[in-house]
Amino acid sequence: MERAAGALLILLPLAFNASFFLLARRFDYPDILRSPTEDILRRFQAGGASLKLLWYGFMLTAVLLAPLAVLLGQVLARDDLAVVPTATVVGVLAAVVQFLGLARWPFLVPHLARTYADPASSQATREATAVAFESFHRYLGIGIGECLGYLFTGAWTMLVGVAMVQSSAFEAWLAWPGIIIGLFLVAGSVEFVGRFEEQGWKLAGAIVPITYIAWSLWLVLSGLVLLVT
Repeated sequence: MERAAGALLILLPLAFNASFFLLARRFDYPDILRSPTEDILRRFQAGGASLKLLWYGFMLTAVLLAPLAVLLGQVLARDDLAVVPTATVVGVLAAVVQFLGLARWPFLVPHLARTYADPASSQATREATAVAFESFHRYLGIGIGECLGYLFTGAWTMLVGVAMVQSSAFEAWLAWPGIIIGLFLVAGSVEFVGRFEEQGWKLAGAIVPITYIAWSLWLVLSGLVLLVT
């Protein structure tokens, strides 16, 4: 159990960051999201099957969080910690909402991009396609994938950190960075909430990428601790 959890703790951030890096190279992600909808859809269509497969792989890295949350929960549950069942449920929820947010790229956006780029499509069809893309982008991307994704991922990270403080499998020095990182992720979840809904909270937008790098390093370090000890 500890070996499986340790391996996933290392595999998930490596797969996540590798997919993110490839998408940045091929699709200028996430900066491309600030471009006009026409540019996004036409560039996606030009990316072909390989770009769709990249998005599919990136989506699967979100799915990996579910088995990781369960396996790590099993490791932490050996000390009969009351917080572990809640942490496991929150971790699985984090995987679900991030999957839902990313699934639009390999399954919905290809259809929208084909429709928009089709020479036979009328101007009215292209305008309707753009509205559909922007609506799903804000609902599934910002609302489900980012807001709930950051919230549940941050909450799971904090709860795991709290469990690590009392766990025999980890040392307290590893727990506190997780708690702090989780707090920053939760703060990032309000980037487009309230008065920031239209333009976004720039501070949160700057914090989240750095926090995810720290989160990835924390996961890898946690995995190495499990495998070594």
